Amino acid sequence: MLTRRNFLKTTAAGSAVAVTAGLPMPAIAQDAPVKLGYVSPQTGPLAAFGEADKFVIEGFLATAKARGANYEVIVKDSQSNPNRAAEVAKELIVDDEVNLVLVASTPETTNPVATTCEGEGMPCISTVAPWQPWFIGQQGNAADPASWKPFDYAYHFFWGLEDVIAVFTNMWSQVETNRKVGGLFPNDGDGNAWGDETVGFPPVLEKMGYALSDPGRYQNMTDDFSAQINAFKSGQCEIITGVVIPPDFTTFWNQAKQQGFVPKVASIGKALLFPQAVEALGKAGHNLSSEVWWSPSHPFTSSLTGETSAQVAEAFTKATGRPWTQPIGFAHALFELAVDALSRAEDPADGDAVAQAIAATRLDTLVGPIAWDGKNLPPFAAKNVAKTPLVGGQWRLKEDGGYDLVITDNKTAPNIPVAGKMEAIA
Repeated sequence: MLTRRNFLKTTAAGSAVAVTAGLPMPAIAQDAPVKLGYVSPQTGPLAAFGEADKFVIEGFLATAKARGANYEVIVKDSQSNPNRAAEVAKELIVDDEVNLVLVASTPETTNPVATTCEGEGMPCISTVAPWQPWFIGQQGNAADPASWKPFDYAYHFFWGLEDVIAVFTNMWSQVETNRKVGGLFPNDGDGNAWGDETVGFPPVLEKMGYALSDPGRYQNMTDDFSAQINAFKSGQCEIITGVVIPPDFTTFWNQAKQQGFVPKVASIGKALLFPQAVEALGKAGHNLSSEVWWSPSHPFTSSLTGETSAQVAEAFTKATGRPWTQPIGFAHALFELAVDALSRAEDPADGDAVAQAIAATRLDTLVGPIAWDGKNLPPFAAKNVAKTPLVGGQWRLKEDGGYDLVITDNKTAPNIPVAGKMEAIA
């Protein structure tokens, strides 16, 4: 099959890369930009994940220009739709002829893009999806580990289910409960992974002495959670967990309140990452908890700008008037990794060379050290996944009606400081 990679490899053989101040200059022609494709959900129910994209990309392009590097970033909106994500990935590869594809935010976006890139021989770096639904979800037979194969062009950095389970249970141990847990797991890549009987929450919770009530998978954008609420009431659940898109958790939490169900702890992935989602609940968002992948207190700096996490978060608020949000750090890190890999690749027009450079990455980024070295990973994922640190936090209502995300557990990453202890939901 003649892919774009093979075509460029034969027509652009021998082209050279000039490097200025650490940022790679254009290849193939001196006046042509290095092209980066970027895919994320900027509209639809996952749009909160893409809120910081414009800020991050404008900052990256300004930094590149200031250092004399010629970059172009072609942005595509997945519209929170997996089919659309695959379609725009193909556009970036075939029509826009990018040198590298970057993609962020949930398996519904990362997986179709990474799969498309893998089929086209296009190097791809993805993030903001737990590594299990990313890696296993792209396998031909997810139920047969013996058939799982590594990828040649797709590379991913983020934490895994083992990390979020550890963080959540560490937070729960700070609150006295009956150890009965209700699970909200949707019928999507994340929900199926989190609720999986082998790699998800169920086996770990059972081993730790928690009783899980799992009423089964529900469809995203559900408008009635009565069945789940009744199941949690029947199960006497004092803890709620799951991985829920923001609009669905708003619906669930409001209905739970209306139906008299108030657990002591609610640790929810995805939905409770974003300040606007918590603010939409009014005072009912107080003491809700979630995983924290990045915050102003994370002790990391950007390899591109030298800014600390706190400085980047402050710059976002100053530029937008909005509170910082966790995807800022990982969107920024995508461009750090792109620049680093392209600066080391023998030819950025050669997908093989860029993929080899990505695989050899050893870079300190705004979200921590990144290296595809297999550390803390099973052998089957060692080539394609790099792990990042994870801690837990709880939303605290401020006097002005806004919310602070207070880190309450750091046992999995002690270098990230805590600022408080878990409190039960009133």
